[in-house]
Amino acid sequence: MAVGTGNVAAPVALRGRRRSRKSPAMTANAPITQDVLTLPRRLPEGGQRNLVGLTRAELGEALAAAGTPGTQIRMRAGQLWQWIYQKGVRDFAEMTNLAKDYRALLAEHFTVAIPEVVRREVSADGTRKYLLRIAGGHEVETVYIPETDRGTLCISSQVGCTLTCSFCHTGTQKLVRNLTAGEIIGQVMVARDDLGEWPAPGRAPKDETRLISNIVLMGMGEPLYNFEAVRDAMRIAMDGEGIGISRRRITLSTSGVVPEIARAGTEIGCMLAVSFHATTDEVRDRLVPINKRWNIATLLDALRAYPKLSNSERITFEYVMLKGVNDSDAEARRLVKLIAGIPAKINLIPFNEWPGAPYERSDWARIEAFADIVYKAGYAAPIRTPRGEDIMAACGQLRSATERARKSRAGIATEPGL
Repeated sequence: MAVGTGNVAAPVALRGRRRSRKSPAMTANAPITQDVLTLPRRLPEGGQRNLVGLTRAELGEALAAAGTPGTQIRMRAGQLWQWIYQKGVRDFAEMTNLAKDYRALLAEHFTVAIPEVVRREVSADGTRKYLLRIAGGHEVETVYIPETDRGTLCISSQVGCTLTCSFCHTGTQKLVRNLTAGEIIGQVMVARDDLGEWPAPGRAPKDETRLISNIVLMGMGEPLYNFEAVRDAMRIAMDGEGIGISRRRITLSTSGVVPEIARAGTEIGCMLAVSFHATTDEVRDRLVPINKRWNIATLLDALRAYPKLSNSERITFEYVMLKGVNDSDAEARRLVKLIAGIPAKINLIPFNEWPGAPYERSDWARIEAFADIVYKAGYAAPIRTPRGEDIMAACGQLRSATERARKSRAGIATEPGL
């Protein structure tokens, strides 16, 4: 799971709950991330096809296969796209600009389904956490963080995580599977349902107040290890006839999957954040084990070549503050030297402790001193304010996913709906 971005509080929302402990930092090296095994998703036989998450091309193909005349496919696809993503309508009978017999055809072949809300919790600070059930009985978390000038939705891209970042609670869970594009964009639709954000009948989406103004891919999982589904979901989110959120209000956070970084810039085009967290390979190997595959120098080269990089579209370097591990003045100075020449901001994240965590949060005075060095070097260095701790929205641990991960790969692969 990749952590936090510069000007939103979302990443903290899936971190561990604070707990006082005095255990020494870095008691053991974390293993390098395992290779990803993507299991084919088996759809239940004979069932209706879910339209949520299909690309425009896939939607057109599905409509053609169901019997839509070729001359009508583009028009019908556009109508359905607006009903589903602009208006939030999921009952074909309510899609009133479609003929009744065509609505019946759609209802026979298709469904419009989003993840099921298992549990919804609201923090004293307004943060909302959703535990969502998806196909196969798996569960993921989504967190909404309201602020005075924005509302940020933190969404997940995988069930579990393939990375083993030693400071991250989610990293202690095995990867179960990638989410589909429908399950990713479905998280946005669930939150819009709960917030009552769909436009009232007869009103244009542009006339409505947007409670979800930003999306961050910083929940469970590494987004770049589920590239195609993330890309397709974010294209729906950015589509002017879809969810309609600007690409500059969407941030993808990666732990450093170097081969996919440039592709993310060209095929998704959203803002980029990187879970950096250390200034030497020795320390980053322990904190973010993917560094053993693509080290700091390799990662920085990829970031300098990021297609969307500019002074107006800076890369966010996320830096979790760990007491006695990566928080010294020397490391602050080394950090600004490393990123020299990259339009960037550094997002300092006070560590949120979780049961069994081998680290402690840096003292506040130490965090401020670190931030001051970075700021004086010419970089914005906001310090993240934890949100939703009273509902464990900072936890990120899914109990059902932990139990689920004990099953064998063969057992998982044979289950319908995976």
